[in-house]
Amino acid sequence: MDYQLNFAAFIMPAFFLFLGLEYWVARRKKKGDLITYENSVANISVGIAERLLNLLVTGSFYGMYYYVYEHFAIWQIPNAWWVWILLLLSTDLVWYWYHRLGHEINLFWGAHIVHHQSEEFNYTVSARITTLQAIVRNLFWCLLPLAGFHPAMVIAILVVHGTYSFFTHTQVIGKLGWLEHILITPSHHGVHHASNPKYLDKNYGDIFVFWDKLFGTFQAEEEKPIYGLTHPLTSKSFLWQHFHYYAELWEACRRSGSVWKSLKIIFGKPENMDAGIRPALEKKLLPAKAPFRSTSRFKAYLNIQIAAALIGLFFFTLYFNQFTFADKFFIVTLILITLINCGALLEQQRWVFMAEIVRLFVFATYISVLGESFATFTVSLLVLLLVATWDSLEERYYWLVYDESERKS
Repeated sequence: MDYQLNFAAFIMPAFFLFLGLEYWVARRKKKGDLITYENSVANISVGIAERLLNLLVTGSFYGMYYYVYEHFAIWQIPNAWWVWILLLLSTDLVWYWYHRLGHEINLFWGAHIVHHQSEEFNYTVSARITTLQAIVRNLFWCLLPLAGFHPAMVIAILVVHGTYSFFTHTQVIGKLGWLEHILITPSHHGVHHASNPKYLDKNYGDIFVFWDKLFGTFQAEEEKPIYGLTHPLTSKSFLWQHFHYYAELWEACRRSGSVWKSLKIIFGKPENMDAGIRPALEKKLLPAKAPFRSTSRFKAYLNIQIAAALIGLFFFTLYFNQFTFADKFFIVTLILITLINCGALLEQQRWVFMAEIVRLFVFATYISVLGESFATFTVSLLVLLLVATWDSLEERYYWLVYDESERKS
């Protein structure tokens, strides 16, 4: 039997290997505070969701490259050594403009803003990519096969491109001397992630620095960067981190009162958005929470959630081609619910208990489908209804996952 294993799954262990090395170096340099627990969990949760959902659409990305190449390519560029250099430069140029427009147009910024929400700058931040951003990015990549580069070459060079960008998200590597004049280094990319006024909208390149110098967006690191958004989020909610900016756009358009003004908002610049919209929406849509205190009991429970999502993602990736549609639906749903739960736990939200019930219901339904047993589904449903209405069990659950003193507040 041909199992057709997807060895891309082993990117995940490699990611955590480098994350561990970064933390070790940071501790050796007495900079352990560069990587904190809660922010790392939030960053990794976003990354898990992106890897998970991209499995469902990556094939269509590659298929789109071939379709564009076969039907619309301006010419066909031959496979020669110099073409690889030209393709790398072209890829970085396309990236520059994709990235720049992602900061200058609200519609695209809504997809990219998640990458900039972290107030830290380390390897976990490289995981803060959304599937929506990946879709927008791949539409731009279609310019490469349109120009005549063979899709197989494009796919290969994108792997190099993506791998390089991972290593620019760190503070444990200082300035790199003469390479600072050629490459986008961690110092340059740290400037890009900073919210200092002089650093805003700078250093859009991914590998080479000369695009920023050519188009007037280069800024060397001078003062210490302050990472994150100019108007930081007040929530680590998984859902709010992903969709808050589109909620803001919707509210801004609703307030505008006209289609023309709404279009100007959607395709306008983020700096022209009303800064008061986000606090108003957070007050309206985000439940109030008790002061957060991370206990060892809480961390242990949250670690189990993240570990379960990571293990599930690893095997889902490795055996992706063997799963049926039903398998994929239930596994994706279970992992996404787990990630939503992790965000709710970080927010100390009271509705997380019902989210746990929903997750158990999805799991029980999946087991019933696999066993083709309606009786199993019925029994599971009755048990879950009992659990959902068992007040003492709910109280015990909150004692387990939250600080008991805060739980009573």
